Amino acid sequence: MKKIILTATAIVAAGAFMLTGCSSERGGTPADGGDSAEAAGFPADATIGVALPDKTSENWVLAGKLFTDGLEKAGFKADVQYAPASNTVAEQQNQIQAMVTGGAKVIIIGAKDGKQLTTQVQAAKDAGAYVIAYDRLIENTEAVDYYVAFDNFKVGQLQGQALLDGLAANAGHEAPYNIELFSGSPDDANSAVFFNGAMDVLQPKIDDGTLKVLSGQTEIAQTATDGWKAENAQRRMDSILTSTYSSAALDGVLSPNDTLARAVITSVQQAGKPVPVVTGQDSEVESVKSIMDGVQYSTINKDTTLLVEQAIKMVGQLQKGDDAEVNDTEQYDNGVKVVPAYLLDPVIVTKENAEEAYANVPSLLEIVKSYQ
Repeated sequence: MKKIILTATAIVAAGAFMLTGCSSERGGTPADGGDSAEAAGFPADATIGVALPDKTSENWVLAGKLFTDGLEKAGFKADVQYAPASNTVAEQQNQIQAMVTGGAKVIIIGAKDGKQLTTQVQAAKDAGAYVIAYDRLIENTEAVDYYVAFDNFKVGQLQGQALLDGLAANAGHEAPYNIELFSGSPDDANSAVFFNGAMDVLQPKIDDGTLKVLSGQTEIAQTATDGWKAENAQRRMDSILTSTYSSAALDGVLSPNDTLARAVITSVQQAGKPVPVVTGQDSEVESVKSIMDGVQYSTINKDTTLLVEQAIKMVGQLQKGDDAEVNDTEQYDNGVKVVPAYLLDPVIVTKENAEEAYANVPSLLEIVKSYQ
């Protein structure tokens, strides 16, 4: 299940692109294919565009600042843009097109909707720019050169295992355990990756009766949360509690991130029910506090600083005329090609290992130590 690959043909084609070398058009990107040619690079003070989605999580807010500071420190001109909360896809399309027109040599994109940027990334390629998909894969286009992210399938697996571990430790009874499943926004390619990773761990336990999803909502279309919005998750949890758990106990909830985890917890608390084991992701401050308070069970530490640093490192490699470093050329098929990727390792965080997990994150470590 780990390989997110649509067809064997796509894998073979991607391998062919990697083996045939660099294109003369932009000096050596796997997206171009063609004959091997000497990489040209680009000026060391070039403009680098960064297009990010709306500020729905703390990590996106932090990423913008880190990109601005890090790119300028590296000698580049940083053009960092956020799409607004309303009409985000159209605005992000416009922002990327403006970056292309403005002569950006690399455009780093945290996609609002990775399925709706094909025209813009093709324009970037045609203009001789590189495109790096940041955190979220850009789909259905040859024109995305690289993907940099945490291993998001592993994120899902860690969440699934955390849910099982939390149930065994905290449910107060033996299996079977009643759980409900939440997934992210349908316009985010990562939502399916997280969910599939979690179900890689949870589905066998559903099949053998260890876990029961009393609502019957086990498909990603049923569990999706539009826009990653807390109010949508809370509304769905309210409905499930009313329809399914008037007398039954809810033991656990798979939540794909911290914002939704807190929404689920709020729903349960307002219904006057015991808080179940709830997973999360992103190490948001309020959720770290909740974990230390013994309310939310787990989160995932995906250090935004490390991810931004890796993206900027890739920009530096391209500027010198080199191919960007990757460590995965198999997992991420965007529907047209397997996108060469650099994946970082996520870390599961519970109350028990929080101090160790945040040893290199001073702001969160301070919170954890305040509870000791």
